Amino acid sequence: MTKAASAAAKDFAAAGVGGVHLAWADNNGIPRSRIVPVGGLADAASRGVGATSLFAVFDSHDAITYGHAGLATPSGDVRLVPVVDRLRRLAGQPALAWAPVRQLTQSGDPWPYCQRAVLEAQVAEGARRGLEFRAGYELEFAVAPAGSADIVTTPGHPGPAYSPHALVGLDGFVAALLHDFAANGLRIGQLHAEYGVAQLELSLAATDPVSAADDQLLARQTIHAAAHAHGLVVSFAPLIGLGSAGNGWHLHTSVRRKGRNLLDGEGAPGGEGAGYLAGLLRDLPALTAITAPSVPSTLRLRPGYFAGAYAFWGVENREAPLRYVPGSPLLGADHANVELKTSDASANPYLALAVVLAAGMAGIEDSPALPEPIGEDPGGWTEGERETRGVCRLPADTAGQDTALLASPRIAGVLGDDLLGAFRAVRASDAAWAAERSVEEIVAAHLWRY
Repeated sequence: MTKAASAAAKDFAAAGVGGVHLAWADNNGIPRSRIVPVGGLADAASRGVGATSLFAVFDSHDAITYGHAGLATPSGDVRLVPVVDRLRRLAGQPALAWAPVRQLTQSGDPWPYCQRAVLEAQVAEGARRGLEFRAGYELEFAVAPAGSADIVTTPGHPGPAYSPHALVGLDGFVAALLHDFAANGLRIGQLHAEYGVAQLELSLAATDPVSAADDQLLARQTIHAAAHAHGLVVSFAPLIGLGSAGNGWHLHTSVRRKGRNLLDGEGAPGGEGAGYLAGLLRDLPALTAITAPSVPSTLRLRPGYFAGAYAFWGVENREAPLRYVPGSPLLGADHANVELKTSDASANPYLALAVVLAAGMAGIEDSPALPEPIGEDPGGWTEGERETRGVCRLPADTAGQDTALLASPRIAGVLGDDLLGAFRAVRASDAAWAAERSVEEIVAAHLWRY
């Protein structure tokens, strides 16, 4: 790695790159980074860069909570080691490059709070079982002129939703996104004006899970830089206004054995594919505590907003938190996947993918019953109708999410005791902060955090 880093540093320097972002995401989904001069890249690849261990207990507002016994003092240091084969020069910030990091102890061992290592462990477990996963994100975000206090009153495009006309005023920004994503090694499936106020969406091509999480972080950096260059700001926050559609970062996954997509089926998956989907459904409340964990996340999960407020699955049902996307003669068997809608930018992408894979593998292992799909919006049903169909509301606050997480040892166990303790402490700190503020203040405070 050191030799590869030295070679990369030499090439970067010749191209005018002065520094490298060493990037990770904290337990709130917020990207963090340290920049090292390009001449220090090889040393960073060998010995890492120091950082406080307290980043694991930063809350969403940059307050440090000491509520987790394992990180209850300001003492401690970890090493941030760049993943050299993921180094990229940033097309929109040509004086800088970017790489995700692994978080190691001072002795060079995996740090128990490293979220990337948690995902790597789940991918390795899948390989041990003969399973291969693919994952990709759809990213929704809202755009506004630079300097805007909010987006609802100063939208960056006028709509209408899905209209080409909506994006004419953003032509330079759109062109930069297409160029910079390609230059940064990120493949876009599609990009369009979405349903919400000044909202856009782009989809990242599916890849292996660790690369998908890395790509999600790199995509944010790319979007922010392109927006800045064109006099804009973007918000990835789960909610930008109380009456507006929120920003979901929908997570698509599929699973293969010996090259065959287990989710392919005649209208619905069968066998191990059905077990994978049933595993996700069984642990959906606990999954959502990791994949949509912030206070604004719980405000976004409302019936009628295609956000997934109730626990059920459906075939191409966009109100379902688990939307099964089948293959077809036109698209092929490899297209079959499951979309998790209860996912947003406040989730750490490595942890989100790790728990989804773990839940799916557990379903393949013990084959829980998969109920019939639902093609309607249960939000319009009576409580009795929902009870008859076994459809429950997903947790609507931090306390409910915490209860659901602890009730599922399959999901809580993925994090391990140390990381679980830090994650829960951060969520409790956020909840205590929100308890003293109005909903409007909560939404405003998270608008530019991600």
